[in-house]
Amino acid sequence: MVRLFAPHAAISLVPVLLLGGALAYSYRSEAQDRGLSAGRAQATLVAQTAVEPLLLSGRPLSEGLTPEETADLKRLVARAIADRHLLRLRLRGLNGFVVFSDDGSGMNEVPEDEALDAAKGEVVSLLTRLNRDSNDVGPSGKDAVEVYMPLEAGSPLQTVGVLEVYVPYATIDREVTAGLNTLYRNLGVGLAVLYVALFVISASVSRRLRQQVALNAFLAEHDALTGLPNRTLFHRRAEEALRRVQTHPLAIGIVDLDRFKEVNDTLGHQNGDRMLVELAGRLEARANGKGTIARLGGDEFGVILVDVEDPRQAFSELRRVIEDEIEVAGLPLSVEASIGYVIAPDDGTEVNQLMQRADVAMYVAKSKQTGLARYDAADDHYDAAKLSLVTELRLAIPDGQLVLHYQPTVSMTDGSIEGVEALVRWRHPSLGLLAPAAFLPLAEQTDLIEALTTWVLTTALTEAKQRGLISSGLSVAVNVSARSVGRPEFAASVIDVIQQVDVPANQVIIEITETALLFEPERAAAALATLAKFGVRISLDDFGQGQTSLGYLSALPVHELKVDRGFVTDMLRNPAHGAIVRSIVDLGHNLGLRVVGEGIETEDALEALRAAGCDVAQGFLLARPMPGAALEDWLADHLRTSERSERFSHRSHPTFAG
Repeated sequence: MVRLFAPHAAISLVPVLLLGGALAYSYRSEAQDRGLSAGRAQATLVAQTAVEPLLLSGRPLSEGLTPEETADLKRLVARAIADRHLLRLRLRGLNGFVVFSDDGSGMNEVPEDEALDAAKGEVVSLLTRLNRDSNDVGPSGKDAVEVYMPLEAGSPLQTVGVLEVYVPYATIDREVTAGLNTLYRNLGVGLAVLYVALFVISASVSRRLRQQVALNAFLAEHDALTGLPNRTLFHRRAEEALRRVQTHPLAIGIVDLDRFKEVNDTLGHQNGDRMLVELAGRLEARANGKGTIARLGGDEFGVILVDVEDPRQAFSELRRVIEDEIEVAGLPLSVEASIGYVIAPDDGTEVNQLMQRADVAMYVAKSKQTGLARYDAADDHYDAAKLSLVTELRLAIPDGQLVLHYQPTVSMTDGSIEGVEALVRWRHPSLGLLAPAAFLPLAEQTDLIEALTTWVLTTALTEAKQRGLISSGLSVAVNVSARSVGRPEFAASVIDVIQQVDVPANQVIIEITETALLFEPERAAAALATLAKFGVRISLDDFGQGQTSLGYLSALPVHELKVDRGFVTDMLRNPAHGAIVRSIVDLGHNLGLRVVGEGIETEDALEALRAAGCDVAQGFLLARPMPGAALEDWLADHLRTSERSERFSHRSHPTFAG
């Protein structure tokens, strides 16, 4: 503590000493001024009470003094000098020359500037020593106040000469010094009190500043809400652990709370924060000093585990800790978490890379609803080139680089065209025409998917209307991602586009995947209900891949099921898949839904779907996705073929052009 305050005390003393020195100098200067003022007062007294009464005639002194005046002056000066009131007295004429000197000095000497100034009416005073002037004789004498002042006499009064007088300074100096010492003493006491006060204040401020600096340093590396390390400290500790990875196994995990937003939306952010604080305490207690738990932001936590033999088991236990009930606002709540993790050095040797890969694994765990996943390179679609592609895609939409291709859907009953499905393509300036699989998965991980979905829906409906598809009664289907369906404003944005383009709502089909229903089930159901009420038809795409319960499916406003192409493609080679297809068709019909078989590439697959009772067919066998202009030609050719032939009703399956 002493070492901390010693430099501070020394620094605080400097301005106090400087202030004391400045004030002391000021006091000393003021004391000298007071001494000069006292000398002038004494000289004035001599002039008015002793000298001027002797010069009643008012003659200029330059004409000389009478013998009587000279004698009176000598007696007067001798008595004043004897009484130590004066050291020397001279009278000068208005021309500055000495006409009387008590000791005979200064006679016939060149007039001094001070004497000439006094002859003009000024009073000049200065501190000096007797016989110090160049025209004086004899050894240097006592300290004195030398005063030059004009003398007035006659009637009316007029300046007749100059009085030069030397007043002893010793008496004046004693009085001034006594007062000055008192000032110095008071100044010293005041400065000492000031220094102590400043020291106490600055010490207190410094202590608070040190506390604030310590707090700022803590907050710079810790989360303000939970007190856990933040991303910065987490990164640094991960680097430290990574340097010891050869001797100490290291696992890094990213924990994301599932549907935490619902807690905030339902109970408010304050209660959401309480839940985060409780979970942070649980995780930290579980780590028990053997690892690092950090809050990376929002409802995302980071975990560093060192010397753990079975990382998967350790992360599973952490997940169970999170899932234990928490009482918030009087309600027992249970949240789930998705955890992705990596093991160094197997999954990477650099912290940023490991954290990015743990993040990828976390999203895999969330999308597959497994709760826990280790990084697998096969699941990583986030390389630098693809991220660059996302940046380019943001510019591709306004630049008109995106185009739509359309694939018809055909009725199994009579071969008529039911509608078209709009499929987006990207005419990349350097990579050529890109299929959706090259960029849609990336767009779905960003807010770009919203703009892309709006563009596809608007463009598809506009082109369908312009090319006569809407007036012909054909439907237009548009695929929508799980992220879009989960947005609160999704249904309103779709309805807004339909109204702006001015097409019948019942000719618009929104296709969503079965997994989209599981991503945000409550919001998805609410959005679909709103769209269905408006008249939009809902198609459940890739049915059979997900885990939708039959009870949940029966409660949704779905109009058709699209059998996943994976089952259709090998249903003839794989009896199990064939049975699944037939079961889906029966399920759809029992629920009052139409069933679409997609991915049809062979005549045998088409016939098998007809036999199973499938309602609508779609696939390369019938028509590949094509630009809008080619679609018009295809539709016209299909219509001519149908009109020329009446054999359709006699064939075991319809004949399709294209």
